[in-house]
Amino acid sequence: MLLRDDAFDGKVCLVTGGGTGLGLEVSKRLLRHGAKAVVVASRSVEHHEEILAAGKEVGGVVDSVPLDVREPDRVDETFRAAAERHGGLDVLIANAAGNFVAPSMRLKPKAWRAVIDIALSGAFYTCQSAGRLMKEGGGGSIVTIGTTYAWTGMPGVVHSAAAKAGVLAMTRTLAVEWAPMNIRVNNVAPGPFHSDGAQKNLWPDDEFRRRIEAAIPLRRFARVEEVADAVLYLASDAAGYVTGECLVIDGGGWLGKGLGG
Repeated sequence: MLLRDDAFDGKVCLVTGGGTGLGLEVSKRLLRHGAKAVVVASRSVEHHEEILAAGKEVGGVVDSVPLDVREPDRVDETFRAAAERHGGLDVLIANAAGNFVAPSMRLKPKAWRAVIDIALSGAFYTCQSAGRLMKEGGGGSIVTIGTTYAWTGMPGVVHSAAAKAGVLAMTRTLAVEWAPMNIRVNNVAPGPFHSDGAQKNLWPDDEFRRRIEAAIPLRRFARVEEVADAVLYLASDAAGYVTGECLVIDGGGWLGKGLGG
C-alpha cells in the first residue's frame, strides 16, 4: 500500500472513464482511501454498476453521471453540478480516451477526429472545467493519462500518439500556468497493462501479446493495480511538491535495448 488509508479523506474526486479498466481501479482505490465522494463520468452509465457496488461495500459516496467529454458545455455543466452537490472539486483523473490499431495510410478522417476529440480535446475540456472549480476552491490536483508512444511513436496508432503527445504538452503547460493557483497537473504514461478494452483493440491474440511482452525488459505487462497506484500517488498530497511530471510505468519498455535488441 503506497498511501495512508485516509490519503483522500474529505476530498471530492472526479474520474472520467471511471467505470471500466484503469478508471474503475482508480475509482475503487479513491473510495478505499477515504474520498468524500467519487464522481464517475462516462458515456455509458451502464458501466458504473461495479463502482456503485464498491461504494456500497465500503460505505463511500459514488455519483454516477453520463458524460461525453467531447462536448465542452456539457462537461462544464456536469463538473459544476457535481461540485455543487458535494462541496467542491479537489481531484480530477482525466482518463477518458479512445484507441484502436489502424495503418496511417488507411486511417479515415472520421476515425482520426474521433480519437483526437476524445483523447486530446476531451482531456483539455475536462482539465479546464476542473481547473476553474479548483481555482475557486483554493487548489487541487489533476492527473492526465498518457502513453510512452507519445514520444517514441508506434506504427498503427498515429491518431492516439498525436493525441497523447498533445496531452503531455498540455499537462506541462497547465502545470506551469496553474501552479500559482495551487493546482498541480501531472501525467502517468503506462505501457501495456491488462484490460479488456486494450486486449480487444491493441493485442487481440495471444501471439501478438507474447511478442509485445518479449520486447519489455521486465518481460510482462503491468498490472492495472500498479498503474492505479501511480495515478493515486500523483493525485495525493504525498506528491504535493510534484507538478508537470510524467511518471512512466512500463517495465522499461520505452528504453533503448542495446545492440543486442
